Amino acid sequence: RPEIAHAHQPVMSPSHHGWDGNGAAAVPTPMPKRLDGKVAIVTGGARGIGEAIVRLFAKHGARVVIADIDDAAGEALASALGPQVSFVRCDVSVEDDVRRAVDWALSRHGGRLDVYCNNAGVLGRQTRAARSILSFDAAEFDRVLRVNALGAALGMKHAARAMAPRRAGSIVSVASVAAVLGGLGPHAYTASKHAIVGLTKNAACELGAHGVRVNCVSPFGVATPMLINAWRQGHDDATADADRDLDLDVTVPSDQEVEKMEEVVRGLATLKGPTLRPRDIAEAVLFLASDEAR
Repeated sequence: RPEIAHAHQPVMSPSHHGWDGNGAAAVPTPMPKRLDGKVAIVTGGARGIGEAIVRLFAKHGARVVIADIDDAAGEALASALGPQVSFVRCDVSVEDDVRRAVDWALSRHGGRLDVYCNNAGVLGRQTRAARSILSFDAAEFDRVLRVNALGAALGMKHAARAMAPRRAGSIVSVASVAAVLGGLGPHAYTASKHAIVGLTKNAACELGAHGVRVNCVSPFGVATPMLINAWRQGHDDATADADRDLDLDVTVPSDQEVEKMEEVVRGLATLKGPTLRPRDIAEAVLFLASDEAR
């Protein structure tokens, strides 16, 4: 018992170590795997927050399907993490792609789907003109909502199709602090993330009767490649090419760019001290995906 341990004996956490009958330290027990044997789909899982979710899910024993439009990054990540992780190309704004991704996971993993994470999303154009309601672009608004809001709704639909008959499962969507506060992003992005919160509430009310949990997390700013790319746009209006898909044209940021972005985010944060990183968001998603969130 730790409270009577001698001063020269280290106090061991009972969840990781034990003591044998002679008072000696026993062999450490492994950390419990919170998704052991579960099957999960993570959209937008090839990089950024999605990549962190995939890595953490795999670490906790899940068989993970990365659903993304970035073939190179998705296949590389799946290869690096081993046979329990696979990749399927999926544009979440296209229902046939979402249906195919779910069907592919079901066929690969014995008809089982336990977790569906709606993480795929785009920020939209971040130039000063794009952020103004006076320059509202209907086509841009439609594009962002098709990926962020429609994509989440399609994910919920097809995940529920697999989960409801089994009366079990967890759907977790990644919203944003922009779903809670105004003035933090362009109008299309803000509207799309508010829509995810509303969809989550509505779907939770319906699917709860079938034993399926529906939740979302709303992260503050994280220095992902997508956010850093948006920051570049906002400081480089003159070179923004209206015909280029800037959400896909994301280069790997330098260490200096990451540090600068994290400094900006820390300055805006209410809670001082921690630096929010993709792994922190993944931990919240892991909890909601696990049986501990029941």
